[in-house]
Amino acid sequence: MSDSENNDTGPTKAESACFEVGIKFGSLYHQFAGTPVSPESAASLARAMEDAIENQPHCESVTVEMDDDALAAAADGGYTELTGRFMTVKIVVAREDRTVTARMAMDNGYPLMEIESVENR
Repeated sequence: MSDSENNDTGPTKAESACFEVGIKFGSLYHQFAGTPVSPESAASLARAMEDAIENQPHCESVTVEMDDDALAAAADGGYTELTGRFMTVKIVVAREDRTVTARMAMDNGYPLMEIESVENR
C-alpha cells in the first residue's frame, strides 16, 4: 500500500519513519538534558551524543552543533547544565524506503523539534 492510500490498519511508511526520528530526538534530549557542560567539554559531549544516538536502529546520521557563545556566557568561567538552548541538532533516519531529516533549534525560547523533509529512497 502506498503512502497516498487510506490505510486504516496501520501507519504509512512515512509516518513510521517520522516516528523513528521522534524516538531519536526524545532519547537524545532526555538522556543528555541536565548534563554538566563547559566550553571546554562541549565538543566532546556533542560527539558522544552523536555516537550514542547513531547506535539506534534506522539512524543514518546525527549532527550536534553547540552554541559556543551562549554556552560560554552561561558557564561564566565554569560549567552549566545542558539544555536545548545550547545546541542545534540534525537527525537523518532511513526506514523502509523513506528518509526523514529532522532538526531541533530554538524557536521563541523553546527547543523546537520538527521534520524538514520526508523523501523516497
